[in-house]
Amino acid sequence: MSVHDPEVVTTDGSGTGAVESGPAEHIDISAERVADGVTVVRVTGEVDMLTAPRLRSEVIERITTGGTLVLDLGGVGFLGSAGLAVLVEAAQRSTREQAAFRVVAVERAVLRPLAATGLGEVFSVHPSVAEALGGDRG
Repeated sequence: MSVHDPEVVTTDGSGTGAVESGPAEHIDISAERVADGVTVVRVTGEVDMLTAPRLRSEVIERITTGGTLVLDLGGVGFLGSAGLAVLVEAAQRSTREQAAFRVVAVERAVLRPLAATGLGEVFSVHPSVAEALGGDRG
């Protein structure tokens, strides 16, 4: 196993240094407003300490007073503690904003950490976006 330092400076022998770019983030996030006040944020990839800050900014900014945010983690292959912290913060923010926060989780990689931490009982967890939306759509 090798570890890549994103701040490693390499030279080509000419005395000029170039900073290598770090490893690509293994996350894709898209958002869709499906109805007035209802947004679905879809996440694909790995939610770890490198990608969680991006997820946090995408999710927290979309929690609106009285609205509904569905976080679809159906494409997530890894959910680490930093990702769980984002979910907790989103749930707390939605409570303050009197908004609905729902999580879609179908993969073992997401369901297992939710169950192991007891957070599966804290969040409104659904097997599909359609079920998470319930009567909100339309």
